Amino acid sequence: MKFFDAEATRAALPFDKLIDSIRDMFAKGCEVPLRHNHAIPGRTDEKNSVLIMPAWNQGEYLGIKTVTIFPNNANHSLPGLFSTYILYSAVTGEPLAYLDGNEITSRRTAAASALAASLIAPVRAKRQLIVGAGRVGSVVPDAYLAVLPIEEFLIWDTNKDNAHKLVNRLKDEGLDASIVDDLAQAAQQSDIITCATLAQTPYIDGSWLKPGTHLDLIGSFAPHMHEAKSNCFAGDVRLFVDTDEALMKSGDLLTPMGEGVFSRKDVAGTLADLVAQKGDVDRPPQQRTVFKAVGTALEDLATAVLVLSNT
Repeated sequence: MKFFDAEATRAALPFDKLIDSIRDMFAKGCEVPLRHNHAIPGRTDEKNSVLIMPAWNQGEYLGIKTVTIFPNNANHSLPGLFSTYILYSAVTGEPLAYLDGNEITSRRTAAASALAASLIAPVRAKRQLIVGAGRVGSVVPDAYLAVLPIEEFLIWDTNKDNAHKLVNRLKDEGLDASIVDDLAQAAQQSDIITCATLAQTPYIDGSWLKPGTHLDLIGSFAPHMHEAKSNCFAGDVRLFVDTDEALMKSGDLLTPMGEGVFSRKDVAGTLADLVAQKGDVDRPPQQRTVFKAVGTALEDLATAVLVLSNT
């Protein structure tokens, strides 16, 4: 059984190869049961939980990820999520590798987001606003630069230290990046907006979004979590989801659906549908797009297999 710590896992996952690996897995498919989601009691104001996410492809690999979500960890100077991942043989059940689940989760999340954007976002998108500069948000620029010609990154986070850290790193790499304090103004100026937070109260207002904006929501994976107000899904907008499970899990979708803003039949497709179209997707320049992801064990499996194959 091989052991991959955070550094080794990260080194085996360059975003160009990772995005291709995830695209291939969506095209090929694998078995993905619904995730287990269990509440973990905490203090009265905490909504902690644990996720158990299995996936396998017959005759090849079986992977299982566990994720603990403790949203108030910022008060303890800790990330809100911790993950572990074990990859097995799907033929014998033999454990093959233990991988750093945090790196698996953050990099596959950003990679799937970038993959979707490469298929539906404006082809001339130049400015990206990133809301949330934590573990996932901090790697979003790297993922997007692998597929789109982004020239400027605007960074907003309630944690100014995280925002400064990301901006300084991007500047050190020769990229145009800055911290923004006025979220509404930054959103109005951006071609792509990516939210990667554990927010329970929405940050993004639909009235801020200009025609043609691509809104990328990758933080809300439970009914009580929200990053965007319901009006983000109203008007001339096409909505895509990573999988149909998003429609059962995310507060960003459940709330506007409950309010009658849109229904399941209004969803334009899943990431698998987009991949099957091989980039042949109409992109009206004035039409907004939304990609809502809750994550899928398919992406985790593709990522873990790539780590093993790269060593």
